[in-house]
Amino acid sequence: MSDLVHLANPKDAGAIAGLLHDLHREFNEPTPPPSELAERIRLLIDSGETLVLLADDGPGGLAVLRFRPTIWSAGLECYLAELYVVPQLRGHGLGRALMEAALAEARKQGADSMEIGVDEPDVVARRLYESLGFSNREGGPAGPLMYFYELEL
Repeated sequence: MSDLVHLANPKDAGAIAGLLHDLHREFNEPTPPPSELAERIRLLIDSGETLVLLADDGPGGLAVLRFRPTIWSAGLECYLAELYVVPQLRGHGLGRALMEAALAEARKQGADSMEIGVDEPDVVARRLYESLGFSNREGGPAGPLMYFYELEL
C-alpha cells in the first residue's frame, strides 16, 4: 500500500463515518447521523467482509470495499461501495492512490473481480475508473453496454 493510503481498523469508525456523512450530504442523499454510521462501520469491519482504506492523515478520503463469494469463480468478488475524497483535496491524486490500493487489497484478499456503480454525470470518476481498466461493456470495448440497477426495499 502507498504511504498515502492505509487500511482502517474499528478505531477509525468515527473518522470513516464523518467522511461518509459528508459524502452523502454533498450529493443531497439521505444519511443517518455519524454516530449511527460509526457503529455500522465498526460492525462491518469486525465482520471481515468489509475493508476501508483511508487516504492522507486527515483522513482526506476513503474507499469502502465489500467482499463476497461468487458463483462463477473460486475467487471473491469485490464491490467498491464508496470512493470519496474531500473536496479541497481533489485533483491531487488521492482518488487514484485509493483506487490503486483498493485494487491491490482486493487481489490480496483473493478477489478476481471488482464492481463499481457510478452515475452517468460523474465524468471525473468514470474517467478514473476507465483509466484503471474498468469497462461498462461486457467483453470489452466492442461488447454490449452493461447496466447497473437497484431498488430500495
